[in-house]
Amino acid sequence: MAEAKTPKGDKTPTKGGDKAAEQKIADKAAKAAAKKARAAGTAASGAVSAIPEGYVARMRQHYDEVVRPKLIEEFGYKNVNEVPTIEKIVLNMGVGDAVNDTKKVTLAAADLALIAGQKPVITRARKAISTFKVRENMPIGAKVTLRKTRMYEFLDRFITVALPRVRDFRGLNPKSFDGRGNFALGIKEHLIFPEIDYDKVDTVLGMDVIVCTTAKTDDEARALLRAFNFPFRQ
Repeated sequence: MAEAKTPKGDKTPTKGGDKAAEQKIADKAAKAAAKKARAAGTAASGAVSAIPEGYVARMRQHYDEVVRPKLIEEFGYKNVNEVPTIEKIVLNMGVGDAVNDTKKVTLAAADLALIAGQKPVITRARKAISTFKVRENMPIGAKVTLRKTRMYEFLDRFITVALPRVRDFRGLNPKSFDGRGNFALGIKEHLIFPEIDYDKVDTVLGMDVIVCTTAKTDDEARALLRAFNFPFRQ
């Protein structure tokens, strides 16, 4: 008996065609779900710690209620906008062992993210230096810039928790200003931050903390940071 042929004009899908179409739709849905999950994971890693809406940091309140009136009284500012403030805090971590193992930069960046509450940027060598076995564009460290709420939150933890944990701490150097109101200090061990688990650290790393202010002179910047309870040496 001859098999009936489907006319050319008839586009009604067969049973096998239905299964193929359903499988194609399912594959598209799975790919879309996977893409959405990856995007959500990237967003979560980009914002390590979420800030609640309307939240005001304790140090921000301290600036408005204590620091600003104190500086106005000390320097006699006529306009509130003249009062210097902290503009940003930059954390920079160099990894010397990255020459032998570039994975250590990734681990350092993860630790820096825990400390700052924000995803850091991997820094790379601008040019090759054969003496130090450094190649061009080679990852050699990580840095992060904090502003606004995250900046004040880090400042609070840094002053009240981290600095008191420094071994043989004798105060900060009051001369470590650059002449334009910016203060820089070095930390030998990043273990002073409570976010770092001592048992999970392979290498103890150092880091630089640069506090950038809007002060025009070092005296104004020094007074600003003293008002924030920075423990300067006498």
